[in-house]
Amino acid sequence: MYNTYYQARPAVPVYPGTAGTQGFPMGTMPSMGGTPAGMMPSMGGTSAGMMPPQVPSGTAITPGGIPLPPVEESYVENILRMNLGKVATVYMTFENNSQWNAKIFKGRIEAAGRDHIILIDPSTGLRYLLLMINLDYITFEEPLTYTLPFGGAVGTPGR
Repeated sequence: MYNTYYQARPAVPVYPGTAGTQGFPMGTMPSMGGTPAGMMPSMGGTSAGMMPPQVPSGTAITPGGIPLPPVEESYVENILRMNLGKVATVYMTFENNSQWNAKIFKGRIEAAGRDHIILIDPSTGLRYLLLMINLDYITFEEPLTYTLPFGGAVGTPGR
């Protein structure tokens, strides 16, 4: 079926003194393919193709509609990435484990992702892939490099 959402819409004038949303006067938002103004089309039937494209969470949109990259936020994974190569002691607990409920890993941070940390033991060369879900906390014996999400910096640069 032809998607009517992307068809050109006639311009709606914005009058001085009207409080509009996205350049349209109040109460005059254009409809999406015959849907009453302000209502989203249902996901069933033939109107499923009329939903606007999805934008990833955390992505800013410029006034021209161009998505900007997401702002870096202060998460453990990002802090670990700023400190790659530093030696860390990682404290973890593992529920329902009869052999060891808690375990400590010490090594150089080789990589970090949303759900994992990769440590390398410098003395043995053994690498550990550790899941963030088991992470309790991490200690470092040296200052951390930490850049705040809004441009400020804390700590010392480098490794």
